[in-house]
Amino acid sequence: MFSTVLVANRGEIAVRVIRTLRQLGIRSVAVFSDADADARHVREADTAVRIGPAAAAESYLSVERLLDAARRTGAEAVHPGYGFLAENAAFAQACADAGLAFIGPPASAINLMGDKIRAKETVKAAGVPVVPGSSGSGLTDAELVAAASEIGMPVLLKPSAGGGGKGMRLVRDEAVLAEEIAAARREARSSFGDDTLLVERWVDRPRHIEIQVLADAHGNVVHLGERECSLQRRHQKVIEEAPSVLLDEKTRAAMGAAAVDAARSCGYVGAGTVEFIVPGGDPSSYYFMEMNTRLQVEHPVTELITGLDLVEQQLRVAAGTPLDFTQSEVTLTGHAIEARVCAEDPARGFLPSGGTVLALSEPSGGAVRTDSGLTAGVPVGSTYDPMLSKVIVHGPDRATALRMLRGALADTVILGVQTNAGFLRRLLAHPDVVSGDLDTGLVERDLPSLLPEGVPAEVYAAAALLAQGPRALPGPGTQTPDGLGRWVDPFDAGDGWRLGGTPAWTVHHFRLPGQDPVEVRSRLRGAGCELLISDSADPNPASPGGTPGRSLGEIEARGLGQSPGAPARGRIITRTPDTVTIELDGVTHRFSHATSPEGTWLGRDGDSWHVQTYDPVVANLSGAGRGGADTLAAPMPGTVTVVKVAVGDTVAAGQSLLVVEAMKMEHVISAPHAGTVTELDVTPGTTVAMDQILAVVTPDEDANEGKEGAA
Repeated sequence: MFSTVLVANRGEIAVRVIRTLRQLGIRSVAVFSDADADARHVREADTAVRIGPAAAAESYLSVERLLDAARRTGAEAVHPGYGFLAENAAFAQACADAGLAFIGPPASAINLMGDKIRAKETVKAAGVPVVPGSSGSGLTDAELVAAASEIGMPVLLKPSAGGGGKGMRLVRDEAVLAEEIAAARREARSSFGDDTLLVERWVDRPRHIEIQVLADAHGNVVHLGERECSLQRRHQKVIEEAPSVLLDEKTRAAMGAAAVDAARSCGYVGAGTVEFIVPGGDPSSYYFMEMNTRLQVEHPVTELITGLDLVEQQLRVAAGTPLDFTQSEVTLTGHAIEARVCAEDPARGFLPSGGTVLALSEPSGGAVRTDSGLTAGVPVGSTYDPMLSKVIVHGPDRATALRMLRGALADTVILGVQTNAGFLRRLLAHPDVVSGDLDTGLVERDLPSLLPEGVPAEVYAAAALLAQGPRALPGPGTQTPDGLGRWVDPFDAGDGWRLGGTPAWTVHHFRLPGQDPVEVRSRLRGAGCELLISDSADPNPASPGGTPGRSLGEIEARGLGQSPGAPARGRIITRTPDTVTIELDGVTHRFSHATSPEGTWLGRDGDSWHVQTYDPVVANLSGAGRGGADTLAAPMPGTVTVVKVAVGDTVAAGQSLLVVEAMKMEHVISAPHAGTVTELDVTPGTTVAMDQILAVVTPDEDANEGKEGAA
């Protein structure tokens, strides 16, 4: 066995590999870019080497720098994890040439299976059924269009290199095929350095089922059962489970045998995954899609039902040890499910998010496992993949595992970065998920039902009570402890007290990303506060003679019991540095919370809300409050990669104007209507924040009216 292994990756997979290395008594070497100097994988490794700046091309994708780090630390082997260079045949060969064991398959197998076109031809020759599609490599745009026409719509465009759903495009309308081919090539080139595409028949309502295989250098190949990976968004998995409820023992054995044949056909060694597309109505009609020549993100569910540590198995195989079990000795026990927690906003089409982790609590122990690369205080930027952690559970049956995972996600607290944890909880409770009636289009088809309906009233109430400070705590009269070790003067002028009159309202202006500004007024009344909310259209909801604003209960129709305009009653029951419990009209609500420079983060049951303080005057003066149908804002933090227009250009409705990229994902910014570009605030390479103004498109009639008025 090796004495020192370099982990050529970052984040949760690097932490995961380091854990097994430690258990086996093997010295671990981490590598890091400038962006990851304080990352968890750096802290947990035995030693770490800086390999370059934040840009992946100059650090994690630099073969030369990785090999130099291995040489400097005396590493005997390299574990590539997944992503980056994990499926790069040149890197595997470079390791071998440098005398390093590559903990993965030989370069020849990576090269063969990394080319999806050659892979299909190879496994087809071995008797494995494949998806109907184009044949041949290096097809031109015209040849792809011709192949799609022959196959018939809908079709799926796929990069020949790489994986993870990046660059894939589902095309149902032949009229947009050329534009989708260009977009798929651009994303494939950016992600994999290769824009070769193939086209395949799209199977409507398919299921994505994959088989884990393990092969040694002595000719032994086994499969470890299947994983159901049908719950996806943007062709990327979000929930994975093992085993699949779709397969019976006969189909499981047949698919497993096909996966073993696929692995043998390319001379595979190590842990790998053979992916199949399966028509939901006919599981016996399965088709080979591709082979992932690496450890999969979802490998923990296989570990939990088989009792095998797949990283340990990789290490032993790479060290030349034969497998110490046969196919007949592989047993599957219970049910395991994994949820991928990502830095993204489901309500905004799963666009990437970012920020600094201000508060963190991840469940673990017993039947719950969290694989994570997070630590509090570490920034999450837009440079790398959005996956932050994985929450995995193992239960005696599927129903129990579903319930346990929903509970584990409710206990997951990540504040400072918007995540999909709350969305995942709702997805796991979806009737079709509970019944096992899955397909790869379920998430996008039923997305509205999986998103929260607006911002809960108690979120605004908690933010206002926290902003009100110690005066919102229970107990009228004289000095009252605020729970943070201070004492409060009951005659503090900040409580709105007025001689001989009703206390004055304290006005709080709040805004959540993607939401309209909201005004909440609070005033101390007895043991707690009165709270009144209004939108920005009614700036003075409770002034004498003014129109009453909408109450907290009315805003969200949460049944708080007030009549229109009547204030709710709220108070802070308990508060610690990390949690706050409020009472709102007799109902208690508990949140995790953290303070950010822009306001307050509140979290509950996997959901989180960034309640930012908002100054309408400053916003209007700075232009941040412009909004409106003419204004195009950044939907996510990232980098502008393409600018297709200039100020003064006339554009059509829906015309592509800019491209913003973050976490390996492109987002096209299109014209909201026909008109003229009257403002353009970015150039290629500009780094932008979420909601930053990018451009303004003025409708032609508005521009003409302005010219006539000036004349």
